[in-house]
Amino acid sequence: MSAKQQSSYSPKRISARIDELGRQISRAYRGRRLDVVVTMDRGFVFAADLLRNVVTPTVCHFLREEVRDVQQGTKVRREVVFSPRPELKGRDVLVLDAVMDTGVTQEFLLRRLAESQPRSLRLAVLLDKTASRRVALEPDYFGFRTASNQVWVGYGLADARGEGRNERGLKPGKQWPRKAKAASNK
Repeated sequence: MSAKQQSSYSPKRISARIDELGRQISRAYRGRRLDVVVTMDRGFVFAADLLRNVVTPTVCHFLREEVRDVQQGTKVRREVVFSPRPELKGRDVLVLDAVMDTGVTQEFLLRRLAESQPRSLRLAVLLDKTASRRVALEPDYFGFRTASNQVWVGYGLADARGEGRNERGLKPGKQWPRKAKAASNK
């Protein structure tokens, strides 16, 4: 599918695509154990449905993303931390996330996981939003390619109020509010 603007994804369409991804992943890892790293909070619905369609021995690891401001001298640097970090040396690893937009977070996570020297390391996402990619990274498996300016709600993805994760399909949502810049003191 092209990266054109899409009006919605029905539960039936999502299910059919997830079934196909499950078959592709099962063929790729046939006869081998697969360690699956699921990014919480967005990836849980996608992971649950996809893993029901993977027919190879599977072990799941769940990571939570946390953004911290780290003081370095007089400067503050923003850092993304994933915890807990599983031991994956010599294993076949598949990272599951719901949305890949700029790719910065996924690239960072893949680099961190690669430090434990897995046998293989691949990425699967439900929505691949290619137009605003800021790194040279492409998912190994994706459900749908979609316009990067589109915000999606449903199928585990929440709207700006944190609602809508329980919708069975995906529909366009409102843009997340941007953080207001701090007013300067004069």
